[in-house]
Amino acid sequence: MNDDVTQYINKTQPWQIDVCEKLRAMIGQTIPDVEEQLQYGKPHYVKNGHYAAVIAVAKSKISFMVFNATDVPAVKGFLRAMGNGERKTVDITEGQDVDYDALASILAKTSAAL
Repeated sequence: MNDDVTQYINKTQPWQIDVCEKLRAMIGQTIPDVEEQLQYGKPHYVKNGHYAAVIAVAKSKISFMVFNATDVPAVKGFLRAMGNGERKTVDITEGQDVDYDALASILAKTSAAL
């Protein structure tokens, strides 16, 4: 656990703290030995020098982005492609049910080669 990431999370709204802590735990369980860093003002998760995921908090949502996701299809209304599709993002809003198991499955696929 990185103190800078903890401070970043604790400055957000209560519902966002809850979701971020659950995402943080899910990432740690899904990617053994993942490194947690605050880069570009956001929590980044790195394995063997390669980006695996990012959590970004905005006023009304949390974005969870995975890297190395070219082979993971976008899912309308759930998982959207960023850039050339190498990154995929899920936006989470207040009160939304979050399928952490589905996110863990996606993250396991995208981080397997790291």
